[in-house]
Amino acid sequence: MSKIEVNEIDKQSGSTLTLGGSGTTVSIPSGAKLSGVGAVSWQTGSIKTAATFTAVAGEGYFVDTSSNAITVNLPAGSAGAIVAFADYTRTFQNNALTISPNGSDKIGGVAENATLSTEGEAATFIFVDATEGWINIQNADQTKTGVVPYVAATGGTETECGDFKIHTFTGPGTFTVTAAGSPLGNDRLEYIVVAGGGGGGGCSGNLKGGSGAGGFRFASPSLAPLTYPGKPLAAPAGLLASAGAFPIVVGAGGASNPGSGGSGGNDGNPSTFSTITSTGGGTSCGPGGSGGGGAGGTYNRPGGSGNTPPVTPSQGNNGGTSATSTPQPDHASGGGGGAIAVGTNGHSSPATASGSGGDGAGIPTAFGSNGVPCGSFRYYAGGGGGGANPPVSTGNGGGGKGGGGPGASGAACAGTANSGGGGGAGGSAGPSPGGNGGSGVVIIRYKFQN
Repeated sequence: MSKIEVNEIDKQSGSTLTLGGSGTTVSIPSGAKLSGVGAVSWQTGSIKTAATFTAVAGEGYFVDTSSNAITVNLPAGSAGAIVAFADYTRTFQNNALTISPNGSDKIGGVAENATLSTEGEAATFIFVDATEGWINIQNADQTKTGVVPYVAATGGTETECGDFKIHTFTGPGTFTVTAAGSPLGNDRLEYIVVAGGGGGGGCSGNLKGGSGAGGFRFASPSLAPLTYPGKPLAAPAGLLASAGAFPIVVGAGGASNPGSGGSGGNDGNPSTFSTITSTGGGTSCGPGGSGGGGAGGTYNRPGGSGNTPPVTPSQGNNGGTSATSTPQPDHASGGGGGAIAVGTNGHSSPATASGSGGDGAGIPTAFGSNGVPCGSFRYYAGGGGGGANPPVSTGNGGGGKGGGGPGASGAACAGTANSGGGGGAGGSAGPSPGGNGGSGVVIIRYKFQN
């Protein structure tokens, strides 16, 4: 094999310099660099992790922003100079790369910094002239080979509805994200998180209000149709997916009072997923995700406050107020609050009746709901009804849509399991026990294919 050593090769005539003949491979040894317009030497042995570094013309850099944001200072511009950058860890969306021009140089005609803030982004800049400065000649949003554009996860009861996968938890478990997806496909998790409903109060004299529903929190920006009863409660965006294991807590319903003491029951228990917590429903007169109804025996006694602690959109509503009735002021309690409506007030004399629970949120079951087929419809988090005192009262408070338990003249009804419905209050034929609150549920939905 012959070897030629020279410092410069130039053409003999014309404007074309040819290296090698047809079918010949021209190789560049490892470690050698190409310089000139359009030639980038990628610095694979020096991954950039420091908060700042200075680029050299002709070089490309893999930048790791997994721990911190990074700023790169460009070299002084000269016509034909080239630099390039790539997202080494696909974390520019969390910690951006800021590109700062030298002195009065411009980037794209503007004397300001440029920012790369998209996952997997890569960009190549060439300096043209003082008017436009550095111009981005190539940009890619995904440079990762084999990027998974959709979320993948395991946990709970898994079902599918079209291009969406649904994970339903009716008890504690773990939701494990194995692929976080990409904005090119989907990287968002939608959710329904319902807490346990409050337990109904028992009666041994004065009536108790119906119990409040468990807090209802919900996000599903992709869910069709555009309008449905629970739509006003939808958060504008779901959670950004990230790989890892997320413990799921499904709140139990509050226990009812057996009636012998004539007091309220117990508050429901919270449900949690990631950063989302829904508060358990309140018992008679008490606050919670939704508040319990006002107890009879006091004129115009207000129900407990819903959306406690406050979140946006609201997780629930107040309980209804007890009635001012004659001659029996203690026979018309308020209904418990529900996700979509306040509990109704007790009705005044001459026809006294306890208030009904507020309705819960109606959600298309394309989101999934405990085996209900995709395409039907279901309500969550209805309030419990107030109890009655026959024969003076004309009726018990009904349970709100979404699993709220009706009140009763005798033993009241429980909230529906895995609905977050509030328990109904017991009536005065007794002592009469209240109904237990319904347990909560956690449902997670995401697009997993196209």
